[in-house]
Amino acid sequence: MKVDSKTVRDIAHLARLEFDAQGEEKMITDMNRMIGFVEKLGELNTDGIEPLIYMTDEVNRLREDEVKEPLPHKAVLMNAPKHDSDYFKVPKVVDKK
Repeated sequence: MKVDSKTVRDIAHLARLEFDAQGEEKMITDMNRMIGFVEKLGELNTDGIEPLIYMTDEVNRLREDEVKEPLPHKAVLMNAPKHDSDYFKVPKVVDKK
């Protein structure tokens, strides 16, 4: 597969990117190098090699779920920078315009 200007422009449109002429040429070069690398990997003989499912043979040692007493309401609010008697106070993040 060969990447050309049309391919780069189509991908840039889908990704909402803009390139000048120099950036487009660099992108064509870079994408062709990436595709060449992947095609080179396809030349490897992988007969008899099992697919890799996990990166290591390690086993996760997870703790058992234990029901514990919840933290007291006052103790939780004590560490909050801003709060009232019952709730955390945070800055407004949604603007209704």
